[in-house]
Amino acid sequence: MIEAAQVVKRYGPHTAVDQVSFTIGKGEIVGFLGPNGAGKSTTMNILTGYISSTSGTVTVDGLDILEHPIETKKKIGYLPENPPLYPEMTVRDYLVFAGEIKKVKRETRKAHINRIMETAGLEHTAGRLIKNLSKGYRQRVGLAQALIGDPETLILDEPTAGLDPKQIMEIRDLIIALGKDRTVILSSHILPEVSAVCRRVLIINQGKIAADGAAEELSKRLSGGNQILLRLEGEKTALEDALKTAPFIRGFEFRESPEAGTADVAVSAAEDADIRRELFRFLAKADIPVLMMRSMDMSLEEIFLNVTTQEKL
Repeated sequence: MIEAAQVVKRYGPHTAVDQVSFTIGKGEIVGFLGPNGAGKSTTMNILTGYISSTSGTVTVDGLDILEHPIETKKKIGYLPENPPLYPEMTVRDYLVFAGEIKKVKRETRKAHINRIMETAGLEHTAGRLIKNLSKGYRQRVGLAQALIGDPETLILDEPTAGLDPKQIMEIRDLIIALGKDRTVILSSHILPEVSAVCRRVLIINQGKIAADGAAEELSKRLSGGNQILLRLEGEKTALEDALKTAPFIRGFEFRESPEAGTADVAVSAAEDADIRRELFRFLAKADIPVLMMRSMDMSLEEIFLNVTTQEKL
């Protein structure tokens, strides 16, 4: 578990990080997002112990990262956006070097590195020079370096930057597998990737946490409730008259439908109300055919754009 409490970082008169607090538990994969200059990179550097905060605390499994730097850094694996690789070294030599720095026991180091290479899909590249690897495999080497020592927390900064779609899918699957028994903080500008991997997102803006929660929860809070898109068969006037009599509907709005003789309707309900069953029974009783019913949750891109211009959620 990693916890930030009232973290502040100032550079002279400029406050880069302002009273940031959050807790991320074991087994959570959390997306850490923010526009350029929002304080995201500064916060990640504080979490890894690379720089110190002006005030506030960061603890890893209850240990303060400044008071116990060696113990806490053993618990953290960090993959920066540009992995610190040595291109003239082979993959195995580089990982052995990283294992020495991280003080992996000599008697178990070889087996440990073999296991890490297998996890990262690097077995067949062990003897190759890093400079001859593709961008995707260099990312894998960087991720393998972060895994040495079996850290309980992984902090990954843009792990899929510059990769092709196949490589992105492979790294995504690997991150999901790694997150089953670790705390993972994933920073990325590729928001669909964050949506695919993370159940929870933290969005920082102007040095403050602007949103924290599952994308579905944030969508409901931003829209003020649940929204469902329906495609109904019938005339607009008759459909409008029927929907006005449904007491559980807070409001509705007609939209263009691509099918003749139908109408698309965006129906809204209270934030915590799930009206799908009630709505289906109501329309069936009114003899109104339902051709489509789906949630209208906001995309992560829409949430991101919204909260970076709104008050904290």
